[in-house]
Amino acid sequence: MATVQTSMQRTRIRKQLRGFVILWLGITFMMGACTFFAIFWVLGETGILGGASGRNFALPTSQPIQAAIIPTVIPTQAPVAATSAPTNAPDSESQALVAQASTATEAPTQGPTNTPLPVSNTSFQPGIQVQHSLDMNPDNEDNWMREVSQKLNLKWFKHQVRWEIIEPEKGEFDWSILDMVMTSKNTFGLNIMMSIVTAPEWAREQGANLEKHGPPADNADYVNFVSEILKRYPEQVQAIEVWNEENIDREWSSTRGLKAENYISLLKDTYTAVKAIDPGVIVISGALSPTGFNDGVGAWDDYIYLDQLISAGLLNYTDCVGVHHNGYNIGPNIPWDNVPPDPSASFRGPFDNPHHSWSFYSTLQTYANKVKMAGGDQKLCITEFGWASTEDLGGFPAGFEFANDNTLQEQSDNIIEALDLMEEWGFVQLAFIWNFNYGPQAGWATDNDNVPYSIIGKDWKFRPAYDAIIKWSQERLEAAAP
Repeated sequence: MATVQTSMQRTRIRKQLRGFVILWLGITFMMGACTFFAIFWVLGETGILGGASGRNFALPTSQPIQAAIIPTVIPTQAPVAATSAPTNAPDSESQALVAQASTATEAPTQGPTNTPLPVSNTSFQPGIQVQHSLDMNPDNEDNWMREVSQKLNLKWFKHQVRWEIIEPEKGEFDWSILDMVMTSKNTFGLNIMMSIVTAPEWAREQGANLEKHGPPADNADYVNFVSEILKRYPEQVQAIEVWNEENIDREWSSTRGLKAENYISLLKDTYTAVKAIDPGVIVISGALSPTGFNDGVGAWDDYIYLDQLISAGLLNYTDCVGVHHNGYNIGPNIPWDNVPPDPSASFRGPFDNPHHSWSFYSTLQTYANKVKMAGGDQKLCITEFGWASTEDLGGFPAGFEFANDNTLQEQSDNIIEALDLMEEWGFVQLAFIWNFNYGPQAGWATDNDNVPYSIIGKDWKFRPAYDAIIKWSQERLEAAAP
């Protein structure tokens, strides 16, 4: 009897254990399934699985970095741009260019994140021009980007892309400079505005003056180059400026002359292709040079040329209207026709020869009014502004005598006042200070016209503008904090 009872007990215990194991396995399976679907749902919502629209800032790594080609020419000042939304549908020619652009070199795509599209943010956003590390040292490039992001607290920087350097022969690309810049830019979470300029010799018009910069003979070549950039760095380019100072022969030397309609043709084709690839990119019209000169051959007055651009359809093919202005030796709040006398000024232009091209205030106000009067809702993108000073340099480039009249403190005060004014006016979207680091990159050469604008002074002594920009940015961060 005891043996029978013992056997029955063992049988009952086995049944209980079996039931417990089955129950435990069932619960474990259900918990695993729930966890799996929860993770899948969360990742899908955040876009990591590619389920949501957004921006991605990871640099493709599958394409090899080629040998460095370092520019031998340091970019000259660039104009400011304004924003505009297209109203005309692309014509058949533009559609053909889009189709051609779609054959550009593909780069690995990355899952998007939930970052707002750049073109949808029309608030005032300042940045600064940064020249890439000329020695092609990634650590040095990171140092520049770290300064902009973590010290100056700016979220944007401008990089001038020289087409002639990257595609010296048709279809042969050297991406080493941009790969370095984009890797560092992404590491520090910065937004980039690319000003894409200088057609290579193979793309120029037959008979063009190759000693000057100029447009391509065929718009499709430029469009293809821009498309290659967007495809290599998918959803990593926030803004593109289409050319630079096209109202002067030095930048737009063409056998067809300085014709606004020719630039609009290039802008239209580029705008159409860019929007087909990445609608979020801010397309900025090439900023004009405030020349103070107008013969229609060597230069057009920027006011007159802007009128021509608008008549040719500018506001249909730009998100933001590009503008340039460097303030000479008067402040950013001074209209051209109300300049107070300054007997101590050695450069007499604004005082003895009144003209709108001297005035930061008049230039920006007039551009904004012209866009508004033409029915546009675009804002301005100032792709270059600043004040030059030679106080710590011991010399100045030819033609830059006005820089002698600005102390380092005046340079700083004018930059900060300009930032305050543009924020207050409400019609400026992007504004790039000219410049951060041309001083040390050029060895503070007194014959280099970019050096007097640099906020890094001689022998690596930061100019007052450096600390002033930090303070200005920090105040806005604190004001925006909850």
